[in-house]
Amino acid sequence: MSAPSVVVFDYGSGNIRSAVRALERVGAAVTLTADPAAALACDGLFVPGVGNFHACMSGLRAADGPRIIDIRLAGGRPVLGVCVGMQVMFDGSDEPSMARVDGIGEWPGVVRRLPAEVVPHMGWNTLDVAPGSRLFAGVADQAFYFVHSYAALTWDLPPADGAMAAAAPLVSRCRYGTDFIAAVENGPLSATQFHPEKSGDAGLQLLQNWVQSL
Repeated sequence: MSAPSVVVFDYGSGNIRSAVRALERVGAAVTLTADPAAALACDGLFVPGVGNFHACMSGLRAADGPRIIDIRLAGGRPVLGVCVGMQVMFDGSDEPSMARVDGIGEWPGVVRRLPAEVVPHMGWNTLDVAPGSRLFAGVADQAFYFVHSYAALTWDLPPADGAMAAAAPLVSRCRYGTDFIAAVENGPLSATQFHPEKSGDAGLQLLQNWVQSL
């Protein structure tokens, strides 16, 4: 059986070689590229995010990222966003100023500055993991590495009902100054505010859980 193919979307978000190495370690066949055909054809698309929201959205738009992500999700093709790569999935962000910058809009809500005495939130922290999480299988009690000043503070997607309730998003939270959204599993779209590729063995297990689901 061939290894799942993963594209780490190279849209200019910074040093992302650690993500490539981590995904390779857990058994993925990884390509670092912004080529739209490769990003659409792969088994899993990894969307990194280093820097501020405005810069990441500018890079994504220049690389046709929003269209690529939208097409993949419409076809049920997995996408994993990390750090600002998670934040861009929301409607927008106040970063780097109070003038809102639009995001991709897969989820409702605006990313806001953490109301903590000290920012950024930098270091290891545990999560309140959503029951039934597949992403956190085997590592729900572990700490993960965060470095961010902004986050989605609330989950604003209306709850599903009827038959759709069984596929309701799994939302995991963390606390730093206040509760914030630390990870979401929503059908083919998953995302983490922390960096799994910098989170040691726990992060590798989480990435392996994702890769094995492709």
